[in-house]
Amino acid sequence: MSTTSPTGERLPVALRTEALEQLLTERGLIDPKVMDGIITTYETNVGPLNGAKVVAKAWTDPNYRRRLLEDGTAAIKEMGFGGPMGQHIVVVENTPITHNVVVCTLCSCYPWPVLGLPPSWYKDPAYRSRVVKDPHSVLAEMGLELDDDVQIIVRDSTSEVRWLVLPERPAGTEHLTEEELVSLVTRDAMVGVAKVAAP
Repeated sequence: MSTTSPTGERLPVALRTEALEQLLTERGLIDPKVMDGIITTYETNVGPLNGAKVVAKAWTDPNYRRRLLEDGTAAIKEMGFGGPMGQHIVVVENTPITHNVVVCTLCSCYPWPVLGLPPSWYKDPAYRSRVVKDPHSVLAEMGLELDDDVQIIVRDSTSEVRWLVLPERPAGTEHLTEEELVSLVTRDAMVGVAKVAAP
């Protein structure tokens, strides 16, 4: 099975992945339903939904918020989330004057238990190098305009420490329940490249 087009160019990753999955399925080495289940687990169940539950709990429970900021790993474990890629998570809080954004300059270290699979832009060399040098511009290109007087702190994830951003709670959500707040929190807000929008 060729991974190049008739003109000799490499096929896009998505097509090569699909071809590989088809080949493995035809040979009886994988079950597509099992693969779909694994992907769904990491994209939806294990992923950002877990982090959103952590954030919503911190927004509605001051004692939990304090514990989360003091020892992120332990507080996240209280909610039942942990395991590989989540052994040491530090949580930092965004405020009106300080904004945290996460990057892994060396590879793509990422807190899988609370954020799921890392997005492709997070692994992109351009993001990894540019956000350190010029975070205002990179965030603006991603749709997040911050005032010049907002201090941006770039947090570099490593295999020893992974970061999770506790985003600002949007104004006008004081009446919402913890469960209702969960649906507002996005993965990008927990990485620091977006803010949580009010409903």
